[in-house]
Amino acid sequence: AENILHILRADSKFTPLEAKLLDTALILHMEHGGGNNSTFTTHLVSSSGTDTYSAIAASLGSLKGPKHGGANIRCSEMISAIEKEIGLKASDAQIKQVIKRILDKDFYDHTGLVYGLGHAVYTVSDPRADLLKTCCEKLAKQKKREDEYEFLTRFEKVAKETLAGNGKTLSNNVDFYSGFVYDMLGIPMELYTPLFAVARVMGWS
Repeated sequence: AENILHILRADSKFTPLEAKLLDTALILHMEHGGGNNSTFTTHLVSSSGTDTYSAIAASLGSLKGPKHGGANIRCSEMISAIEKEIGLKASDAQIKQVIKRILDKDFYDHTGLVYGLGHAVYTVSDPRADLLKTCCEKLAKQKKREDEYEFLTRFEKVAKETLAGNGKTLSNNVDFYSGFVYDMLGIPMELYTPLFAVARVMGWS
């Protein structure tokens, strides 16, 4: 994590908290079972007896999808669009209204998906997201970005309540806070999903 920050920054400087948070994010994004899409892809492709490079390339193709590892970019873009639409000081009612617009395919990418919520395995809660949220709060204070963190926590709460009203019990997943973490660390959005791959490639291997 320290080396990544050293390479990305012109002055090569970073705080211990920044390095600790990126290290935590990388650990949380590591392999967590064979049932997820990209790891299943690794098993499937390698079972044909092909070479490692082909199997990893296929896994990367799977991971970059917006319903898998690419969700961290979609989630960041969605939150940014919402903040521009209603502002950080928006009421819970305004947040609920924009969520309903997303569900009605009337806002953001018109897919009806609220990115950062829901997971195929972690249906009640995502322990990775819970840990990242705690770490995220500490860095938000250091970076003087508490307003954005507070908006995210309120959005999470209202989104869960809104989806529950539609008969869905969904928890936030690791993508919900990872985009904000990477943004606070000054990491370009184009590297969000590749960082996911950097962490997960060990499990694939």
